[in-house]
Amino acid sequence: SFTKNKQPIIDQYSAYEVAPGQFVNGDLTQGENIADIGGLKCAYRALQTALEKHPEYNTEIDGLTPSQRFFIAWGQFWRTKSRPDRITQLLAIDPHSPGQARATEAPRNLQAFLDAFGITEGDKMYMSPETRGKVW
Repeated sequence: SFTKNKQPIIDQYSAYEVAPGQFVNGDLTQGENIADIGGLKCAYRALQTALEKHPEYNTEIDGLTPSQRFFIAWGQFWRTKSRPDRITQLLAIDPHSPGQARATEAPRNLQAFLDAFGITEGDKMYMSPETRGKVW
């Protein structure tokens, strides 16, 4: 069920420490976190479809594969700089996770991300299949 499937996402984001002693409220941000994961999956599928149609673009640039560049671009998109008091305020009221959490947490739910960077069990970014969000 949806309720059961969203709990791992709530737990994942609730464990994200934005600043010492300050954590994302996974209940408050669950809708946007689920949307980020679903959107990232769809966008990655679109990239794969485009590369199937145009294999000439499936090349490394500066030593990075298209998949690696895709996930790096996702992370760069969410770069932010905020004052500590603003972070505290947003953690209490904003239904969006902070940019740094959005940059790192959504991709961890995609096997494609783990594969792109050779992330395996024991690596900090690794999440086991059982703990990944599977809402969509």
